[in-house]
Amino acid sequence: MLSKEVQLEVNKGMMLPLMEEFYTIQGEGFHTGTAAYFIRIGGCDVGCHWCDVKESWNAELHPPTSIDLIVSNASKYSKTVVVTGGEPLMWDMTLLTQKLKEQDLKVHIETSGAYPLSGTWDWICLSPKKNKLPTETVYDNANELKVIIHNKHDFIFAEEQAEKVNSNAILFLQPEWSKNDKMTPLIVDYVMKNPKWRVSLQTHKYLNIP
Repeated sequence: MLSKEVQLEVNKGMMLPLMEEFYTIQGEGFHTGTAAYFIRIGGCDVGCHWCDVKESWNAELHPPTSIDLIVSNASKYSKTVVVTGGEPLMWDMTLLTQKLKEQDLKVHIETSGAYPLSGTWDWICLSPKKNKLPTETVYDNANELKVIIHNKHDFIFAEEQAEKVNSNAILFLQPEWSKNDKMTPLIVDYVMKNPKWRVSLQTHKYLNIP
């Protein structure tokens, strides 16, 4: 149970439940293969059954951490920072992104879009989930739409989401890792027939890096 003082700081975005932070190579989507510092914020109620970081769901397991410390750590490693989760938009991202940009950093987010957009971003990767659909603010501002393909019905979902996202968003289909062998050939075939889409793979898992 957080003290009232700490809870107030969390509510204002001065502290955030930090699960982990690490410097690595981006493994998915538009920026695959580029170096970035990842900030993983705890807390998520979207509940994807195939989520590979379920330990991030309960925000109470992750200590509220000063955003000044988070920014100080990030600025030592990379000019590009990716805020991920969990679902980072459960929290107010305004102050975190402001302080990151004061350090002249490029600031990206990976989000399900299930909560209204907060913060100032250089790149927004929207990865929508069926059980809690994105808000209009994220559809309107996403730079990238990345739909996870777990079964054949997800191609229908992907097209529904492509209709809702802004027309400038770059479209990606990515196989869910446990179904990789089965879904990847279907994705390749689908993209060849529907070339507005691109293929995204979780290359960091092939490289055995975070």
